[in-house]
Amino acid sequence: MAEQVPLVDYLVPGDNPHLVANECTACGARFFDRRNACACCGKTEFTKTDIATNGEVRAFTIVTFAAPGVPVPYVAALIDCDGTSVRANLVNVDPDPEHVTLGMKVRLATHSIGTDDNGTEAIGFGFEPLGG
Repeated sequence: MAEQVPLVDYLVPGDNPHLVANECTACGARFFDRRNACACCGKTEFTKTDIATNGEVRAFTIVTFAAPGVPVPYVAALIDCDGTSVRANLVNVDPDPEHVTLGMKVRLATHSIGTDDNGTEAIGFGFEPLGG
């Protein structure tokens, strides 16, 4: 199998893909990017914590105008994953108000972004409807 590299540091690809956040050991605030100090309490100790792979759409917008080369329309959303907010695009859903709703149940989905000349595959993520 070819090597896979995640598009972002906080995505763990593979058989059980998931996101990992830096959690403040003092107040429990979670951040996906590296932090020198917590933006909520100012403390400097963090632990890595896995984020739930299922969530609920809390806010979304249907993007119809983007930079050249970016296919539109697409849905940018804020997903609540058991209390952790994740910004991501919705995938495998028609980008219209009839198919995307507030409160919609979704799950993490990974996809190939491309493969380089050495066979290394870049992996991205989004969230897709749970269905049913």
